[in-house]
Amino acid sequence: MANETFERWRKAAISALAYLLTLGAICFALDIPQMLGMALFTEQYLAFVLGITLALAFLTQPRFRGPLAILDIAAPLAALICGGYVAAFYPTLVNELVYKPLDGLIISLIIVVLTMEATRRVAGSGLAIIVALFVAYGLLGHFIPGALAGRPIQLDRLAIYLAMDSNAIQGLPLIVGSVTVIGFILMGQMLTVCGGGDFFNDLALALVGRRRGGAAKIAVVSSFLFGSVSGSAVANVASTGVVTIPMMKKAGYPPHAAGAVEALASTGGQLAPPIMGAAAFLMAEFLQISYATVVLAAIIPTFLYYFAIYMWVDSEATVTPLTIPEDVELPKASAVLKQGWHFLVPFVILIGTLFFLNWSPEMAALSGTVALGVLAIFIGYRGQRLSLKGAVEVIGSTGLAVIEILVICAAAGIVIGVLNLSGLAFNLTLQLVSLADGSLWILLITAALVSIVLGMGMPTVGVYVLLASLIGPALVQAGVNPVAGHLFLLYFGMLSMITPPVALASFTAATIAKADPWQTGWRAANMGWIAYLIPFVFVLEPALIWQGSLIDGAWHGLGAAAGVAFTTIAFTGCWHRRLLLWERGAFAVAGMITVLPVHLWIGMSFLGNAVGIAIGAAVMWNLYRTKSANA
Repeated sequence: MANETFERWRKAAISALAYLLTLGAICFALDIPQMLGMALFTEQYLAFVLGITLALAFLTQPRFRGPLAILDIAAPLAALICGGYVAAFYPTLVNELVYKPLDGLIISLIIVVLTMEATRRVAGSGLAIIVALFVAYGLLGHFIPGALAGRPIQLDRLAIYLAMDSNAIQGLPLIVGSVTVIGFILMGQMLTVCGGGDFFNDLALALVGRRRGGAAKIAVVSSFLFGSVSGSAVANVASTGVVTIPMMKKAGYPPHAAGAVEALASTGGQLAPPIMGAAAFLMAEFLQISYATVVLAAIIPTFLYYFAIYMWVDSEATVTPLTIPEDVELPKASAVLKQGWHFLVPFVILIGTLFFLNWSPEMAALSGTVALGVLAIFIGYRGQRLSLKGAVEVIGSTGLAVIEILVICAAAGIVIGVLNLSGLAFNLTLQLVSLADGSLWILLITAALVSIVLGMGMPTVGVYVLLASLIGPALVQAGVNPVAGHLFLLYFGMLSMITPPVALASFTAATIAKADPWQTGWRAANMGWIAYLIPFVFVLEPALIWQGSLIDGAWHGLGAAAGVAFTTIAFTGCWHRRLLLWERGAFAVAGMITVLPVHLWIGMSFLGNAVGIAIGAAVMWNLYRTKSANA
C-alpha cells in the first residue's frame, strides 16, 4: 500500500514539475517577469530550471530498491531545495561567493554531485565518466607534467565556480537549452500530437512511393521530414522505423539493409533545416551568429547527405525489383496536402520570422507552435482534431522530452568550467595546433576521429559541446572558417550515431528490423559514405556553406551534387544493369573530380567541375545508348 501511495506521489510530482519547467521557459522567453516589474538575473532562472531538471532526472530514473530507495527521494528533494535557494538568494550570493561562504559551498557541492549523477542516469556512463575526469583534472591537473599541466585549484573554489559561475553550469549550454531548445521541442511535440508524423509519412508515400525502390525512398523522405522536427536520431528511428522498416522488408530488402536505410535517414535529421537538432542552437551561440546563418550553412551539406542515400537506393533499384508492396495504399500528394496543409504553417512562420523579421529562435518557435495548435483544434487530419486537453498535455510532454538535453547541457557546463578555470582550453589548443605541425589535414582527421570516438554511446549534443570546447579553438587557430569548423564537428558528432562499434541509431534500427546490429551499422556506414567526406570538402571550400558569393556556392553545390551521384553509382556498381569495371572507374573519377575542390590545386574554379560532369555525363549517355540498342 505504501509503495502504491509513493508511486502515485512520484507520478504526480513528475507531471507537475514537467509542466512547471515548460511554462517557466515560455514565461522567460516572452519576458513576462520584466513585464511584471521583476528584475531577475538570468542565473536565477537557470537555477530554477536546473533544480527542476535534476529533480525530474532522478524521479524518472530511479535506481535503488530496499533501504537505499530513500536516496531516490532525497536526491530530487535536494535538487529542488538547492535550485530554489540559488534562484531566491542569487542577488545576495553573487556578491559573497568570492569569500566562499559556507552556504554557497554546500549548495555548490550538492549541485555538482547531483548533476554528475543525473548525467549518468539519463545520458549513460560514458558522458558521466568524461565529466568526472574533467573534475578530477580540475583538482589534480597541476600534478600533470608538461604543457597540459593545469593551475592549482582548491576544492571549494572549483565547486563554487562550477555551480554558480556564468562560464560553467549556469553558462551558455544551459541558457540555450532552457530557452531556445525548449521552444523547438514544444513545437515538435505539438506536431506529433496533432498527427504530423502521419502527415509526413503520407506525404512521403505520395511523393516517392510509386518510384523504383519506393519503400526505401519513403523511409528516406519521411525520416528527413520527421527528423527535422524531432532533432534526435534514436527518437526518429523509433518513431518512423516501426512503419518504414517492416515496409522495406516486405518489399524485399534484407533486414540489415532496411535498418541501415532508416538509421541513416533518421540521423541526418539532426542537420536538417529549418528545425535542426539542439546542437545547432549551441553552435549559433558559441560562434555568436544568428541561428538563420547556421540554417543556411547546413542546407547544401544536408541536401548532399540525403541525396547520397536517395541515389544509393535508386541505383540498386535499377537492377533489383524492390517495389513497394501492392497492399500499401498510396495516397495522392494533392489529397494529403489538402487535408494537412496546416502542418506546413509553423514552418512558414518559422522561416519568415527568422529570416525576414529577425525574431529570436524561441519566439519564432513559440509563434509557430501557437499557430499550429489553433489550426489543429479546428482542422483535423484523418478526421482527428486536437482537443484542448491534448494541447495542454503537450506542455507536460515537452518538459519530459527536454530532461536529457538539459542535463547534458549542465554537464557540458562543468567541462567548459574546468577548461576555463584550469587553463586547459588554451594549452590544449596550442598542443593540437603543434601536433598538426602546420598540416590542416592532420588536424581535421584528428578532430574527425576524436568526434566519432567520443560520440560512441553519447548524444550528439554532448559530443558537439565537448568538441566545440576542446577542438573548436584549435581549428579556428589553424585558419579554418569558424562556421565550417564547428559544422565539421557537429557533422562528425552526428555520424557517431551510425558508425560501429557503438552506433545508437543503427542498433535501434537493427532491433526493429530483427537484424544483426554489427551488420546493420557497417551497412549504414557504407551507404552513408558521403557523410564522411563532405565535412572535409566544405572546410576546404566554404562556399558550400554559403561562406562566399552566391554564384560560387551554387556552382560548387551543383558540382558536389553531380559528384555524389556519380560516386554513389560507382560504389553500388548499378545503373540499369551491372556496370563493367571501366564504367565504375570512370564514374568514380568523375565523382571525385566534382566532389573534391580540385580547383584549389589546379587554380581554376570552373574547370574541375566541368570536366567531372562531362566525364560522368558521357558514361551515363553511353549506358542509356546501349540500353536503348538492346531494348
